[in-house]
Order: sequence, then C-alpha cells, then structure tokens
Amino acid sequence: MNIITAKGLTKYYNSLKAVDNIDFEIVNGECFGFLGPNGAGKTTVMRIIYCFMPPSSGDVRVFGMDVTKNPSRIKARIGVMPQEDNLDPDLTVFENLIVYARYFDIRKKNSSPLAWELLDFVGLKEKAHVRIKSLSGGMKRGLILARSLMNNPELLILDEPTTGLDPHSRRTVWEKMNLLKSKGTTLILTTHYMEEAEKLCDRVAIMDSGKIVTIGTPSRLMRLHGGNLEEVYLKLTGRQLVETVV
Repeated sequence: MNIITAKGLTKYYNSLKAVDNIDFEIVNGECFGFLGPNGAGKTTVMRIIYCFMPPSSGDVRVFGMDVTKNPSRIKARIGVMPQEDNLDPDLTVFENLIVYARYFDIRKKNSSPLAWELLDFVGLKEKAHVRIKSLSGGMKRGLILARSLMNNPELLILDEPTTGLDPHSRRTVWEKMNLLKSKGTTLILTTHYMEEAEKLCDRVAIMDSGKIVTIGTPSRLMRLHGGNLEEVYLKLTGRQLVETVV
C-alpha cells in the first residue's frame, strides 16, 4: 500500500524551478531516502509532503489525501524532524515536549507520561529539567526526534537527521530509527551520508537539479552502476558530496 504518491510534482520559487515534474511512490512501512547535492530539491519535496508549502503543479497525496486540500488531517498523522534546531530555548527539555503536544490537542495528563517515555527512548530522562542551552548538539537532535514522535505519527519525516553529529551520536540516532521502522513507522529522510542511506533505506531516490535521476534499492543501484552507493551517487550526479542541503 502506498502511503505517498506524487505525480508530476513541480515547484517554482519565482522563476527558479526547484522541483521539476517528478513522480514517486512511497510504500507503507519502508524507509525511503532522498539523496542529492545542494539545490537538488530534496528539502522542497519534504516540505510539500508535510504540507509546509503547496506544489506549483502536480498531484501529491499522503494517506490518500491531497496535500493542498487536507493539510490539517495529514499533519495530524505525521511527525517532522527538521534540519534546523527550532527548540524553544526558554523552556526545559520536558516542557518543549509538553508544549509541542498542545498543537495536537493532547492533554497534559496524556502528554506527560508520553514525554517521559520518549525522553527515555532518546536517553534524555536525566536532562528533563535542564534548559536547551545546556544540551550538546547530539542531545538536541535526540530531543527534536522525541518531539516529532509526540503525536504517535504513522509517517516520520527526517530532514538531515544526523548532520553535524559525531559518529557515536549518529549511530545512536540510526538505532532509534531502526526501532521505529521495526514498529511499522514509515520513514522518509534526506541525507548526504551515503553510509546512512545504505544502512537505513529500503529504497533511495537520487535527485539532481530538481529531477529524480533514479529510484531503487541501494543494493540494486550498486549492482547496476558498480561500486558503493557514494560512487553511484557521484556517477549519476557528477558532483561531490557536501555538508549542507538546500
């Protein structure tokens, strides 16, 4: 069963065509990755999927619903882990989760035990009552992941979930993502770490200049084009890997 279907998806920013007439489907329960260089259009696609912005043209459906007609119903069923650190610095770790739950009309008597459960899941129970500025970069990413799970989403969107993390913190996030996947959560991520895509993704879409160059399992793409996934990426895009995404 497809949880997301996109046909002819196009997005303009004024005269710039950021996403150029792409088609893809994402199956319920899989981990699907978008790979590509700066400006490839990956983050724009993600933002359209989670109803942050509308497409310029084309048809995008999430849970069978049109993203332009049913944004509230779609948002209620998804979690989003954005690239940027948008935690509230004036609140404690625990308070960030409780306040976020209010956006989904989750009462404190229900959000409080869930917050403790998620802080345990990401290893932050001991930091529950400290301010955000006291957290390391890895801890902040863990808290943003916990926050994205407060509404028990069926679909989790992760935009560069491990950017800037040390290897140990990165692998900790990978473990959490694999646990979520094992429980049936559908995952979509953008990443510039090819090892991350190889280890986590059932399928990947390699994008360049707003177009999807290819879609397939990492193993199939490596077998078809030769080399590891990083070499496949370089062959198909002709670009070097970079540390940031647009």
